[in-house]
Amino acid sequence: MGSNFSSKFERKFGKYAIPNISLYLIICYAVGYLIARINPLFLNYLTLDPFEIFFHGQVWRLITWILIPPSLSNFFFTAIMLVFYYSIGTQLERTWGTYRYNLYLFLGMFFTIIGSFLLFIFCLIAGIRINFGAFSTYYINMSIFLAYAATFPDMQVLLMFIIPIKVKWLGIVYGAMLVFECLTGGLVTWVVIGSSLLNFVVFFLTSRNHIHMSPKQMKRRHEFKKQTQSAAGITKHKCAICGRTEKDDPTLEFRFCSKCFGNYEYCQYHLYTHEHVRPPHEAGR
Repeated sequence: MGSNFSSKFERKFGKYAIPNISLYLIICYAVGYLIARINPLFLNYLTLDPFEIFFHGQVWRLITWILIPPSLSNFFFTAIMLVFYYSIGTQLERTWGTYRYNLYLFLGMFFTIIGSFLLFIFCLIAGIRINFGAFSTYYINMSIFLAYAATFPDMQVLLMFIIPIKVKWLGIVYGAMLVFECLTGGLVTWVVIGSSLLNFVVFFLTSRNHIHMSPKQMKRRHEFKKQTQSAAGITKHKCAICGRTEKDDPTLEFRFCSKCFGNYEYCQYHLYTHEHVRPPHEAGR
């Protein structure tokens, strides 16, 4: 994602990126969790099932499968999971930029949908029917964690809230678990894991300038971004009467008054109506 090709797309489509997209993703998971607690059977109408989409026109499944959280275990564990993924997702967005993080997430979702339909076509040809419930957000979130581990390998997390461990080791363990799942699973497992994590493969191969970032590098990058944003907030013109600047209204015209003592600038509405500022020795005359 660091190529010139990607940069051209970023300049063209970056304005459509969704800021703080991790929050919206977590909200979707929270809604799905509530649905699972209120009416678990209703989740069957939200899954990514190409058979239902193709034969029964249930096209909403192309979107609603994102509502199903990676885990439906107890509330405490789910809450911790949501906070954790919000935290690492936010850090990735700050480091990569909103556009690139959006692209990473949407590519993962897109590849998952494509994988499910490729498997659907295979099933039609083979004359079999399978359960597509494995196509979920679980591996999408796994790809977020792997990207975080590749970007911040030396960051420490508390395993079981007690043991400090560098996130790169957790990434290696999870990667080994995924390989084991592929080796012991069948075709469905290969397609599910492969399609859901293809965005991570693309990221790893094309974003070498963004990986292996230390905590100090991350801090310097964040401080530089804040300084840049602060500098961008400086205005060139400000009316001495109303305080408006060119950012308040780009059509405003500003002029300095030659009759005022000092450098006083006024907008077009106060240039001829203000009271002139006199030198100290003339004040009170």
